[in-house]
Amino acid sequence: MYAIIADGGKNYTVSPGQVVELERKDIASGKEIDFSDVLYYKSDKEVLVGTPKVDGVKVTGVVEGDMKAAKVTILKSKRRKNYRKKQGHRQTYTKVRIKDIVKG
Repeated sequence: MYAIIADGGKNYTVSPGQVVELERKDIASGKEIDFSDVLYYKSDKEVLVGTPKVDGVKVTGVVEGDMKAAKVTILKSKRRKNYRKKQGHRQTYTKVRIKDIVKG
């Protein structure tokens, strides 16, 4: 069984027990989170495709904490002008363990 959910402008394919890295959310570690924006649902017996969302299907998960991705280094330079600029960025994510996909 799996589902495709929409969160933070992105789509994620999730199944029970899977750990997903989502855009950072202000939710404490250990709290439950519900995703009602389910775009697609597939179980052993049926397939539901949303237009644009599937009604009656909810995905629940538990927040495991925040994390940072690897640093991305940005280098800018202009040749022959002695212009160099170095910048770095680390994106923050929230780890969520998917508990269950409930239809009903």
